[in-house]
Amino acid sequence: MEKSVRPEWDWEVPAHRQLELLAESSYRAFSEKLLPGTSHILGVRLPTLRRLATQIAAGDWRSYLAQASDGTFEEIMLQGLVLGCAKADTAELLARTADFVPKIDNWSVCDSFCSGFRLAGREPETVWNFLLPYLESEQEFFCRFGVVMLLDHYCGEEYLERTLFRLTQIQAEGYYAKMAAAWAISECFAKDPARTLPYLKQPTWDDFIHNKAIQKITESYRVSPDKKALARGLKRTALA
Repeated sequence: MEKSVRPEWDWEVPAHRQLELLAESSYRAFSEKLLPGTSHILGVRLPTLRRLATQIAAGDWRSYLAQASDGTFEEIMLQGLVLGCAKADTAELLARTADFVPKIDNWSVCDSFCSGFRLAGREPETVWNFLLPYLESEQEFFCRFGVVMLLDHYCGEEYLERTLFRLTQIQAEGYYAKMAAAWAISECFAKDPARTLPYLKQPTWDDFIHNKAIQKITESYRVSPDKKALARGLKRTALA
């Protein structure tokens, strides 16, 4: 039965059972179209998962994670959301994050985890250093994790130049890593066109990343028409 509820986490009921009760068949079908190749999707909406994660993080979240299953998309997503808002010392959270990242195998878990990772706001330099091996990784979703963390938390004035440099070092060839790089470049451009433009005027990235970044720039509501026109003029055309 389709439903709209404000869920309350029940520590006495297994996580999988609670998520099954919150699943919507129509939303499962919708999610499966957005996440080709991702299996075991129940169909629980992200706001519902975020609400549950907040409740778990306010309680004995360590026990939850110790017993958590990776059996479904939502169970993995929920683990990441809990980690993002859990309170613990920096070393513990980063160690747990290092254990979680290998579970990421789709853009949705990656991007939702990164956007809710509060430690980056509290300890930006420590998290920055933690991200460097992921940014250098050739594994598609290791790299995407690092790049999406940059675009979510490190595109402000203080880190923008460092972020742009790191984006020039991306080695991963996977589609989702490259799309993340393009997205991050467009975010840097939206924040500071003057500092990002020189990178686009040089053969910094391959054609795919370069042109996808320009596409995202021209689609952005935060970029002025004149800056969009300037970026559009830098689009590369395929050689005959």
